[in-house]
Amino acid sequence: MLVADQLTYKVGKKVLVEDISFSLQAGELLVVLGANGAGKSTLFHMLSGDKLPSGGVVTFSGKNLSTYTTAELALKRGVVNQQNLMNMAFTVLEIVLMGRYPHYANSSAQTDLKIANKVMELTGVTQLANRSYLSLSGGEQQRVQLSRVLAQIWDIEGALLLMDEPVSNLDILYQQQTLAIARQLAERGMMVVAILHDINLASQYADRIIMLKGGRKCFDGPPSKVLVAANINEVFDIHADIFTNPLTQKCFFIPKDVTIHLD
Repeated sequence: MLVADQLTYKVGKKVLVEDISFSLQAGELLVVLGANGAGKSTLFHMLSGDKLPSGGVVTFSGKNLSTYTTAELALKRGVVNQQNLMNMAFTVLEIVLMGRYPHYANSSAQTDLKIANKVMELTGVTQLANRSYLSLSGGEQQRVQLSRVLAQIWDIEGALLLMDEPVSNLDILYQQQTLAIARQLAERGMMVVAILHDINLASQYADRIIMLKGGRKCFDGPPSKVLVAANINEVFDIHADIFTNPLTQKCFFIPKDVTIHLD
C-alpha cells in the first residue's frame, strides 16, 4: 500500500502542496488531474521520493518512504519522468536493459534479455533496438524510457509505478497503448499513479481520479463521480458537457467554446 498522509510542500513562504492525504491499494490505477500549477508534479516528486515533504509523510509498504535506500526503492518502485536527458549514444536495447540493473545479482542475463524484448514489444520499439537513442524522435525516446521502467518492475509483485505525464509527446495510438499497459499492470496487482492532462483518457483508464487545485485536493473518487461538469469548471475554469459512452459506460467531456475578445 502507498499512503500519503497530510503532505505539504513549501518553497520559502510559498505553499505548493497543502495537506493532501490518500491511500493507494495494489491493483489500483490512480490518475491525478489539475490545471497548470495545481501541484501535480510536486506531489509526484514527493510520492517518488525525489522531494522530502515539508510536512506529512509518505508510507510505502508500511515503511516511511524516506528511510528506503536508493537500491531498495529500485527493487520496488519505477518512475516514468516527463523528461529524460541523455547525451550518450546508447542503443535502445542498452537503455532498456539498464532497467534490469537492480536485479543483476539475482537475475540471469537470459532472463533480463527476455524481459527487455517483451517490454519493447509492448511499447512498439522492438524495431528500434539497435538504433542510437539520440537519433530518435521525442515520442520514440519517451516509449524507450517507458520500456526501461517496465523492465525494472516487470517481475516485481505489488510494485509501484509512477508516471508523470507519460503520454505528453505521443500520438493517439501510443497514448492509448501506454495507458492500456498501465491498466493491465494494475490488474496484475501493481499500484499505478499517473499524472495526466487529458480528462477523457483519465476517464477511460483510471479506477480513481484525484483532482487538485491550488495545491489542495478538491475531489477524489471514481471517474463517474469526479468527472462532472461542476467539478471540471471549478478545477479548470472551463464549461463542458459530460456524456456517457453507451458501449463502455465511461464518461467523456466536450469543452464548450471559449470566447476571446482581442479588442
